Amino acid sequence: MKNNLHIKNGISIPTHELEITASRSGGPGGQHVNKSDTKITVRWNVKNSSALDQNQKEIVIQNLQSRLTNDGDLIINNSSSRSQQQNKENALDQLAYTVKKALYVPKKRMGTKVSKAKKEARLKEKAHKSQTKKMRSKKISYD
Repeated sequence: MKNNLHIKNGISIPTHELEITASRSGGPGGQHVNKSDTKITVRWNVKNSSALDQNQKEIVIQNLQSRLTNDGDLIINNSSSRSQQQNKENALDQLAYTVKKALYVPKKRMGTKVSKAKKEARLKEKAHKSQTKKMRSKKISYD
């Protein structure tokens, strides 16, 4: 396995911080399911991690609040394949994607102003439509 789990630019989780365990997978599969440990569980403690600085930890904890345990562990399970190795790769990829997504901070939207020429053009168009509608109406005089 690689030394570190790459998350994004300059951020990678050291392998020694990940606790990877295998267990029996549930669901259909006959005897294969009953005798092989193919389900992979990856546990990573966000609070004690050296991969993130304090600010990044706060962002991840805030964004993954519902998925963390009381101790600050993020737990990822994968049992989609019959292969333990494939499940391990999928679980690590899922962990990397989850952390990368949690670290994303959207840019602040900068409001733009309507230019003076656009405002004048809109008002001119409004006046023109108003004039057109006035011309359509019939003036009835009761003399």
